[in-house]
Amino acid sequence: MKGVIPTALLAFITYILFTGSTKPFDLVTGLIVAIGVGLLVGKYLVQSDAKALNPVRWLWGVIYFVWYMLVAEVKAHLDVMVRIISGKYEPGIVKVPIEVKTDYAKTLIANSITNTPGTVVVDLDDEYMYVNWINVTTEEPEKAKREICADFERFAKKIFD
Repeated sequence: MKGVIPTALLAFITYILFTGSTKPFDLVTGLIVAIGVGLLVGKYLVQSDAKALNPVRWLWGVIYFVWYMLVAEVKAHLDVMVRIISGKYEPGIVKVPIEVKTDYAKTLIANSITNTPGTVVVDLDDEYMYVNWINVTTEEPEKAKREICADFERFAKKIFD
């Protein structure tokens, strides 16, 4: 039963957020769907109930979501718009080192990079991500990391490592 409760809770919250409704029918439907999702995949998704239920990790996740949507996404969209209008860009693939250990943290970083305009993770191994970057300003891995994903990794460590 490991992982059922955190997975069901996350599924329920996601369901309610996406439906945007708190009507009794939607709450009951969301609860049924969440319990089903928790029972079906919870044991595969959660490595440790103690970690998954830690409220500090959840708080960091919420802070990350707000920061990502309000700061990182807006800055990246503006940067790409300027590059499209000006035509000034230097695309390329750079090697970016990562220090996180868990697959969850690596996935969060890779998805954050890929979902941010101007960058796409094209490959990943235990030590590096290879990122297709719209405007390569450096090929030195540590400098590229600071420019592309240092903030993502900082949050990923607090949430998953």
